[in-house]
Amino acid sequence: DFRFSSDQNKQQTTRHKTIIMIPSRLLRQRGGPQATRLLSSMRRQPRIVLTRPLSSSSAAVSVVVATDPPAAAAAAATTSATATSPTFETTTTTTRMNLFTAVQDALTIALHTDPSAIVFGQDVAFGGVFRCSQGLRERFGSDRVFNTPLSENGIAGFAVGYAAAGGTAIAEIQFADYIFPAFDQIVNELAKFRYRSGNQWNAGGVTIRSPCGAVGHGGHYHSQSPEAYLAHTPGLTVVMPRGPVTGKGLLLASIRSPDPVIFLEPKALYRAAVDDDVPTGDYELPLGRADVMRHGTDVTVIGWGGQLRALETACDMAQERHGISCELIDLQTIVPWDVETVTGSVLKTGKCLVSHEAPVTCGFGAELVATIQQHCFYSLQSPIQRVCGYDTPFPLVFEKYYLPNEFKNLQAILNVMDAAK
Repeated sequence: DFRFSSDQNKQQTTRHKTIIMIPSRLLRQRGGPQATRLLSSMRRQPRIVLTRPLSSSSAAVSVVVATDPPAAAAAAATTSATATSPTFETTTTTTRMNLFTAVQDALTIALHTDPSAIVFGQDVAFGGVFRCSQGLRERFGSDRVFNTPLSENGIAGFAVGYAAAGGTAIAEIQFADYIFPAFDQIVNELAKFRYRSGNQWNAGGVTIRSPCGAVGHGGHYHSQSPEAYLAHTPGLTVVMPRGPVTGKGLLLASIRSPDPVIFLEPKALYRAAVDDDVPTGDYELPLGRADVMRHGTDVTVIGWGGQLRALETACDMAQERHGISCELIDLQTIVPWDVETVTGSVLKTGKCLVSHEAPVTCGFGAELVATIQQHCFYSLQSPIQRVCGYDTPFPLVFEKYYLPNEFKNLQAILNVMDAAK
């Protein structure tokens, strides 16, 4: 845990706010797990505002934790007055965004705060198929936002080379279904670059964005969810957000991560997922940390990405129709995933359901089930349930039958509860 023993590293606590001053070097190198444990110890899930220095990497970074926007504003003001670092950018206001505008906002901030950052891929200079990069070329220039040939392996290979030279590469694979031609560069080069050199050089500055999942009319070439393929590769971080707030915060954290990240965006949510309270400024959400979306006592329900919409509805129906209290967890980061949060919940409820769009066989849910079984065996009251896609190519006309919707998940919740009686 952090020790607060000097003027620069100090903690001030009032009834409304907690201010933690941490040198940015320490935050980058060791801040993730410790900061996560510190925040998780708070009884209420806080609103997190990260204020970043405009210059001088050795300057202090203020991590402002508050339970409401006014408190965040007060905390940020106090921090700015007491810090010895240069002027800070702060964010306290929020706005309404959908997922594609949240992604666009994150890319804008990344390009603005990192002069070495570039955005590239098929049609990204025109805004991309889903308009996530719209207006970026006009704002930042064609040398930083540009189209590439239709070559996924070339896109990934260029990203590896640019990051190896010290730059920040933000690549887009237009659809996750077409990430497979890039597997040689992703699996054999990107993921292994640091390891093969004994940490003398790396390609950690790579983030590869890609739309994934069902969209209602994509068929078998525009609907797949390849997270399990990618998660099997040591050296990669794999992330999938569920909406605008998590999309922006996780994308910024991914771009600034010291490790290469595959950032999968559920395409069905680009316009369907809307949050009213997306911070307008620069903020990050920690990678490797799950989010407990709702607390419950009867059964743990786990999912990620677009599947959370079906799971939220299933949990609502379970509560309203059957009085079943579900604890719903968004994994957020596929690897490294938050074993502690997940197993802690299952130890409490004694029952578990895992659900994802990808086919059931060797889907990432199988990894969760194996680990839960290992850590929670003596607390399990019934067999763990999986509700996933079928082991078939993704169908077009039969998509509504293929998807693990809220009704399939509600039935699985009832099954796991009945088996525990």
